Formats: sequence, C-alpha cells, structure tokens
Amino acid sequence: MKLYCLSGHPTLPCNVLRFKSTTIMLDCGLDITASLYFLPLPLVHSPRLSKLPGWVSKDGAVNLEKELKECSGRVFVDSQPEFCLPERELLDLSTIDVILISNYHCMMALPYITEHTGFTGTVYATEPTLQIGRLLMEELVAFMERVPKAHTATCWKNKDIQRLLPAPLKDAVDVCSWRRCYSMQEVNSALSKVQLVGYSQKVELFGAVQVSPLSSGYSLGSSNWIIQSHYEKVSYVSGSSLLTTHPQPMDQSSLKNSDVLILTGLTQIPTANPDGMLGEFCSNLSMTIRAGGNVLVPCYSSGVIYDLLECLYQFMDSANLGNTPFYFISPVANSSLEFSQIFAEWLCQNKQSKVYLPEPPFPHAELIQTNKLKHYPSIHGDFSSEFRQPCVVFTGHPSLRFGDVVHFMELWGKSSLNTIIFTEPDFSYLEALAPYQPLAMKCVYCPIDTRLNFHQVSKLLKEIQPLHVVCPEPYTQPPPAQPHRTDLMLELQHPPMAYRRCSVLGLPFRRRYERIHLLPELAKSLVLSEMKTGVSVATVSAVLHSKDNKHVLQVREFQNKPRPHASCHGTA
Repeated sequence: MKLYCLSGHPTLPCNVLRFKSTTIMLDCGLDITASLYFLPLPLVHSPRLSKLPGWVSKDGAVNLEKELKECSGRVFVDSQPEFCLPERELLDLSTIDVILISNYHCMMALPYITEHTGFTGTVYATEPTLQIGRLLMEELVAFMERVPKAHTATCWKNKDIQRLLPAPLKDAVDVCSWRRCYSMQEVNSALSKVQLVGYSQKVELFGAVQVSPLSSGYSLGSSNWIIQSHYEKVSYVSGSSLLTTHPQPMDQSSLKNSDVLILTGLTQIPTANPDGMLGEFCSNLSMTIRAGGNVLVPCYSSGVIYDLLECLYQFMDSANLGNTPFYFISPVANSSLEFSQIFAEWLCQNKQSKVYLPEPPFPHAELIQTNKLKHYPSIHGDFSSEFRQPCVVFTGHPSLRFGDVVHFMELWGKSSLNTIIFTEPDFSYLEALAPYQPLAMKCVYCPIDTRLNFHQVSKLLKEIQPLHVVCPEPYTQPPPAQPHRTDLMLELQHPPMAYRRCSVLGLPFRRRYERIHLLPELAKSLVLSEMKTGVSVATVSAVLHSKDNKHVLQVREFQNKPRPHASCHGTA
C-alpha cells in the first residue's frame, strides 16, 4: 500500500492511496494563499491602484514594469490572481479510480483534476458538500470574471528572474504549478462526475474495498472516510470537530480498529479558543458601531458565517444595537442562506428538532424577515440605493484580493472609525492587508477555527487506538515561531509517519488474508476430519477463479466428468 502526497498544505489536503488494486484520491484542496502575491482586483476603478509604478531592478538589468507593480513598499504581480494546484507529476492522475471528498473547502481543485488529467472515475461526496462546494466555485469564478485581466504575467516565474526579485516574491514556491481560475463550464463538467452518498452508506469499489463516509462534525455534510477490505481498515480523518456547532456531531466509534489512520485538517490556530474569539468579535463590533463606524467582515459565503449571524442575533439586542443593518454581499448569498435551512438532516439534533416545530433551524431567517439582514449579489444595483451606515458587511473574499471586499477596503480604509475583523484562519491578515497600507481603519484578528486541536486529537487517538498514524510533517514538530511549545504537536506512543508535498510513503500494511468463497457443490464433496473439538480440516482440490477482486473455489472440470470406459475397435 502506498500514499502519494500531492499537497503541502495540511488543511487543504490532496493525497492518493493505492490499496488492493484501487487508486483513491483523498480530497483535492486548492491553495488560494498564492493569490496574496497579486494586486487586488477592484470592482470600481481605483485611482490609487491604477497609478502604481512598475518594478525595475536597481541596476536596470531586469525590467518587469508590465508584470510587477510597487505598492505600499512591496512588489505585487499585476495579473489575475493564480492558485497553487496539487502536484500533477508525481503519478499518472488518469489512473485514479475514485475521489473521496471530505468537505466543501477540500474540493476546490476538482475541475483541475477531472478536466485536465484524463480522469474517467467517480467522485463521491455528500449532498451538502456538493451543493455548497458548487456555490463556492461559482462565487470564485464570478469574482474573476467580473474583473477580467487580458494580460497574464509569466516572465517573473522564470527561475533565473525570480531569484532576483525582492521578497516575498523571490521566496514563493511551486510557482510553475500556479494556474488561473477555471471556467463555469469546467465546474459543471467536474461536478457532473459526483455521486451522492449518505453517512454510513457503504460503496463497493470493484469488489476490492468498501468506502463509507462518517460525520466529522466540522461543517454541513463534512465527512471522514472508512476504506476497508475484509481484513484491512484505513481511516481518513480530515477537518473534524468535537465542538457543539450546527453540523451533526462527529462519529468517533466507527474509527476504531483501524490499521492505518491518515490525519489531516487540524485547526490552524491551536492557541485560539473559538468561544473566546466569538466574544472578541462581538465586543469589537459593538464598540465600532457605537462610535459611529462600520464593520467589515471578510468571509466565505458558507460555514462560520452561519455561526457569526446566530451569535450576533443574540448579542445585538442585548447590546441595544438591534437597529444596526447587516449586509451579506456575494454572488451566491441567497443560495447559501437557503441551503443552510433546507439540509435539516445534516444538522445537529437541536437544530433538527426546530424543523419539526416548525421553525427555521438558523435565526438568519428571522433576521431577513425583519429586514435586519439583507443580502445582495454585488455592490452594484439595489445595494447602492438601500445601503445605510453605520453597518456590518459580510463579504468575500477573505484574501482581500478579489470580490466586493476590495471596494470596501478602498472605501472605508482611510477612516479610523471603521474596523475590519478577520475571522477566517486561512490567510495571514498582515499579508492580506499589505497592498492597502497605510491603513487608518482598525484591524482585529479573531480567527474562528472549530477543527480539532492537538489536545483533542491526542485524546481521540488514545480512544480509537489505530495501529499506525500518518500525518503532515508540520504536525510532528512545534511551530517554527514557538519551538518550546511541544504541546502544539502530535506526541504519540509510536511516532506518526510524516509526509510533505511530493512524498511517497510505503504504509506499514501487510496483506495477510483474502476471503475465498466455496461453491456449494465443492463444499458438499469435502470430507471433514475432526482434529479436536470444534476444529475440523479437509483437503481441497479445486480451481481458484478470480475476477473483479472476488475469489471463488470451483470444482475442477474432470471431477464432474464420468471416467471413460475401455473399448475395442476392429474391422471385419
């Protein structure tokens, strides 16, 4: 059994498992942090961004004025943002039989895999994962197509040129694997290959293995996966949570008795308590609104935003801020809010019970009915006429490189009354803000990441006791900035096997047994000899027939044929 590691990002995994003649891709996360090297895409003409000087090396030897611009003391690429794809040269991706998706954040690279590698297999995901993943892809495509860039910067990627560039561009890795965003046609084609599955549903792959999704407790429809044969079991744990939020709770017991457990997607902020971050979020928001300022919350269109709206629903009235308008701006805002209300069976028990009262499981339905929460596809159209301040705006993208958030950064960044609150942990907020400096608006970092921390995962592993654990290399050592924090790493009785991008691991897995079926007529012919009480043996003379990973012992043909009689032939 081998594991091919195609991504170096612990929370955006893409691994390929070869197990019993099947080739299984585990997630296909897309690393969007590469977009931080690019200039923002403004929806409205920005005099500031349009007048930036081009970059030329001090000695004049390298002139990339058309590709690189100097902004706020840094150099950025002036082109449509690009993303870092999973490694595509480590193995032939056309040989992949199936792709298992654990949550909607871990499927964003799917069109690159299914549409450009010769992939002919099937993708398995739960319905919420498919539908919300579709929304996130649609939103990404819309952000890019609304501000098209005719020119694509490529010269700076030349290795000889890149090493001459100022930091951080010269330190960017895997730049040759960066690609522009896919099209809506590619999204639709990729998602047409998805087959829906439910929790604990068993799917047989070519008679060799069974795969089954389990609730991971992280987001709507998020899954861990069990991959097992008759005698071996692999668990894939990705993006899981033990906290009581809106999804179904994590199924832990089904992970027991695993030969190998592949662990990814732990919290990116292990020292931050989600409840504490929610408290800070509410308090900073109320202080800004009371002072007459506006609050900008860069966020994804699904996920933590549901919990933020629920928290604010309870907080704003008690803080006497009930008349403050909330705006949710995204090309998919309406669909996202609707989906969160209709996937009742994928919610925790408390929210499921509300559906049968009947009441909406999330309070944002009431916020919409009372006009406290309004949603718009973009800043153009109705929003510009209905917009009033002070207000709270939820919009994307958290990278601050594209989407409606770019307009609000340009609009509100010059006033110290306004505040931007970062809640998504995927991007360095200092890097996200770099092209907007100097900035007068206040910046608050309240990352909310409900995924397992190291203490929780250590406790979980003690309970389920897998024989072997495989994980990303960063989980096996303290953070580089805190080398003394050995509590922020995995410490197990048997050290885990670590991987990094482009690693190929031989998993410690010895296939000892295969299940073989005897045909009834062969079973009848067996003569059993009792060796001891309860134990009998018999010799078998048969033909082993193997097809589609199913093994059958069949009676040999001559055993069924009557023996020929002796005869004499002569002529008269």
